[in-house]
Amino acid sequence: MTYSVTTAGAPAAQQFDLWESAVSQTFVPLEAAPGERAAFRGRLRGQNLGSVAVYEATADAHTVRRTQRAIARSNPELYKLGLQLHGTARLSQDGRQAALDPGDFAIYDTTRPYTLAFDDVSSTLVLMFPRDMLCLPSGHVEQLTATRFSGGSGVSGIVSSILVQLARNLDDPQVYGSVRLARNVVDLLGTALADRVDYSGVPTESTRGALLVKIKSYVETHLNDPSLSPTEIAAAHHISTRYLHKLFSDAGVTVSGWIRQRRLERCGQDLADPSKQQLAIGAIGARWGLVDASYLSRAFKTEYGLSPSEYRQRSVVHRGD
Repeated sequence: MTYSVTTAGAPAAQQFDLWESAVSQTFVPLEAAPGERAAFRGRLRGQNLGSVAVYEATADAHTVRRTQRAIARSNPELYKLGLQLHGTARLSQDGRQAALDPGDFAIYDTTRPYTLAFDDVSSTLVLMFPRDMLCLPSGHVEQLTATRFSGGSGVSGIVSSILVQLARNLDDPQVYGSVRLARNVVDLLGTALADRVDYSGVPTESTRGALLVKIKSYVETHLNDPSLSPTEIAAAHHISTRYLHKLFSDAGVTVSGWIRQRRLERCGQDLADPSKQQLAIGAIGARWGLVDASYLSRAFKTEYGLSPSEYRQRSVVHRGD
């Protein structure tokens, strides 16, 4: 069920206090300051998808701070991702500042102070999840807090587009498999972060984990190539095919199995996307490297329990509810 709170209807003198209380209770304790307007409009809606909280916050100009005093009140080890949907935001943490336009996102760590400033009416999609869900070591992520990730291209563009679709469908409890989608988004975020990490001076074990994330990032951007193979992937990363298989085996998956899973998930996202309803199912499969329509149908039904056409129809029905 989607949670929703709004300042509409509350006395003007109480509106901002209501907002500060809502965001502090939904996320982590925060201290906030309003803009210059006497009244304050704010709406927070979303839900928890397993251990991942997904919320859209729309509000007038204001600033929120995660101060040492707020951290002392409650300090769960969480990361937050903020994707700008409308308006702009400025995120500051660890001596860096990211200016975010619509489509851009940044990550921040709730265990350390940060500031988010919104100079005008804005809307932000916020993901909050345990730090150990990211396969990157915390020291790597610390290099990238308050760093702007563009929604225009590459893996960060894929993350952005999925999050925008998620924001549009927050009220649908069946959206893209819910908990599974949240897990996949966090995995994709890890690949986007891995591309920006400086690996110099990193211990061997951490480097191995980061290499796997970087390889997954490579695969993600080459899913449309039907000839993508372990040999090509290994060569692109200057490792042996045997070592590549070991990296995936240690993570509990096979190379080909992970590629197939990601292709099917991307097909599922396209099948549920209203803007792609005119695309033939075969064209969607080919778009993600699955050029054999009969194989796509069999593999998709094995993975999701529905044929591609049934999955698309169910998505249409849910949107109409």
